[in-house]
Amino acid sequence: MRILAIDVGTGTQDIMIYDSEKELENAIKLVLPSPHLYISQQIRQTENDLYFDGEIMGGGKIKNTILEHMEKGYKVVMEPTCAKTIRDNIEQVKSYGIEIAEENKDYTNYSKITLGDINITKLSSFLLGYDLEFDFDKIAIAVQDHGYNENMGDRDFRFEKIREKINEPISPLKFGFKDELPDYFTRMNAVRRQVKNEGIDEIPLVMDTKFASIAGMCFDEVAKKLNSFIVIDIGNGHTTAASIENSKIQGVFEHHTSSLTGESLERYIKRLASGEITHEEVYNDHGHGAHVLNPISEIEKVIVSGPKRELIEKTNLDWHHAAPGGDVMMTGTVGLVKTILG
Repeated sequence: MRILAIDVGTGTQDIMIYDSEKELENAIKLVLPSPHLYISQQIRQTENDLYFDGEIMGGGKIKNTILEHMEKGYKVVMEPTCAKTIRDNIEQVKSYGIEIAEENKDYTNYSKITLGDINITKLSSFLLGYDLEFDFDKIAIAVQDHGYNENMGDRDFRFEKIREKINEPISPLKFGFKDELPDYFTRMNAVRRQVKNEGIDEIPLVMDTKFASIAGMCFDEVAKKLNSFIVIDIGNGHTTAASIENSKIQGVFEHHTSSLTGESLERYIKRLASGEITHEEVYNDHGHGAHVLNPISEIEKVIVSGPKRELIEKTNLDWHHAAPGGDVMMTGTVGLVKTILG
């Protein structure tokens, strides 16, 4: 079986081409800039009014770059769907001075930029340039999706859905959506539309980046020998930790990385393991929250991943950098592959 796995993060998009006939260590791997980074660069290099089409994607720097472009005196027009990259509420998008495209209006003098988290056509051209076969049985894509509910803030809604999912101890692999996908996961749905629009009939598995990473870390060679441990992804924006026992998630907390210190991180991890951590203490510290079903027996080790993983070195915990398949950058893609293989 051949699987194309794409993990779209804040800094990089990590890509793995898995082939069941080869060792995981011999999989083709790519680490490229995140789409929002090169699209932001494209905006900065354009000296003209801008017209955006495409899909909802991870905004990252795009909103600020657009506002900077408008401050130079240029107009910005966005089609309704891709405008939700800025804010899910279109009226809020308009409040920034961004125009929403009208069907019968002429925008031919505007420079066009297409938004989207993935570009299968560009990736296929790159791989074919190396005479690599672009033929897959399955596709899996991870993006971070807060979900959208007009009556609830992103931070609250995201954690509510995490809490609903962990209503009993479950395998991290259960966070993948193989078939039906709720409408409120707007970014994941956008990824599926992009794949379909590029002429691919295969419906991709989609998964939240944090839980793809958590799943992948559990297949690290050190982690596979453990029974009671913590996995933690310390990302550029968010830090997500899960307590694992008997191969299942027993509890989780999510925080903003910039709000954490070595001391507070160690405290949260220990309280997650003991089952004492509360949603309120994390939320009131400007994090997303915490949810614990059961304490775990002990912290045999902390398995850590993510671009800000050096924060774990400021703790007194026994930690190990996850490297499933021998690569610290591939925890998310390995999680995607293992989720498909089930």
